[in-house]
Amino acid sequence: MTAVIHQFLCLRDNFGVLLHDPRTGATAAIDAPEAAPILAALAAREWRLTDILITHHHADHVQGIAGLKERFPHARVVGPLREAAKIAVGLDVAIAEGESVAIGALEATAMDVPGHTSGHLAYWLRQEDIAFTGDTLFAMGCGRGFEEPAAVLFHSLMKLAALPAETKIYCGHEYTLANARFALSVDPGNVNLRQRALEVARQREEGEFTLPTTIALELATNPFLRVDEPDIQAILGMRGADPAAVFAELRERKNRA
Repeated sequence: MTAVIHQFLCLRDNFGVLLHDPRTGATAAIDAPEAAPILAALAAREWRLTDILITHHHADHVQGIAGLKERFPHARVVGPLREAAKIAVGLDVAIAEGESVAIGALEATAMDVPGHTSGHLAYWLRQEDIAFTGDTLFAMGCGRGFEEPAAVLFHSLMKLAALPAETKIYCGHEYTLANARFALSVDPGNVNLRQRALEVARQREEGEFTLPTTIALELATNPFLRVDEPDIQAILGMRGADPAAVFAELRERKNRA
């Protein structure tokens, strides 16, 4: 692995993430929640912003683009083709499923993961065992399905769950502690989950971030990836139900939590 990742908070609970290629000096911001913290992080490391990779059109992921472009006018803005018209500053490169973008010597492949929004992308760096999942997959959780039915979001999560187990996952928000509480309410017998919840509580108490997670860890502890588990189905009163229907009920309960 050669990529260097630096993450920090923007706004209230958004993650700012910088992806740096030390071989070429190229640096990408993953989404642009807020310009000032991103610019400060770049300056502290003496990195030059070359790219901005956008996962989806929501304001808390794009509103910093203009400020970043003021300081780095040649930075390339890359984002989802299906949402290009919704991103006011405009994309320099609009990409879709399976297309790749280079950040220096690093290569990120776009994965179409709709649900939270209709054109949401994740970025998978296969050679680096890294994926940036935006607001689709969270640590022990997933995003709300704002623009598509629950079944569409479920399919997107299963697509991400099929990535190699060792893939490190960076998502858009520090929601892990709240997600752990909900996960325990629907999967209380999961020993791995109980242990992870304790560790997450310690991390947040000490001001540590809970990311990255991994696909393996999510498969073991994230109820939204475990909808075929009999214990979860039983708690929901849906034993033997179709996993997509179980997911829809689980997501609705989380919406009300």
